[in-house]
Amino acid sequence: MSKGKNPRRVADNEAMAKLRMLRTSPQKLNLVAGMIRGKKVEQALTDLTFSKKRIAGDVKKCLQSAIANAENNHNLDVDELIVAEAYVGKNLTMKRGRPRARGRFGRIIKPFAEITIKVRQVEEQA
Repeated sequence: MSKGKNPRRVADNEAMAKLRMLRTSPQKLNLVAGMIRGKKVEQALTDLTFSKKRIAGDVKKCLQSAIANAENNHNLDVDELIVAEAYVGKNLTMKRGRPRARGRFGRIIKPFAEITIKVRQVEEQA
């Protein structure tokens, strides 16, 4: 006897990709995620390609992974996909320090973040 199949975590017309341990603060990552929310995937890829933000390349990689999941795993049409959700979460924080004057210690916090992108297939109205 084997275990049953895991239920899907997203709807039948959705696909998802998650990228963890991104070396940026969640606040900065959320600015890039806000650029692509609700857009068609080809427009979102174009915006990320020409963005000046350093983390935009990693977000683009995550979006491409979500598109590939939609196409290969869930048999969705790539031309009808939109970015349904793009949300950001906190991950671990590295604590570093620097010696300061009079024997004190200046704390340097190096945050990590994670991003989850869901794409949804919607039929175009003609």
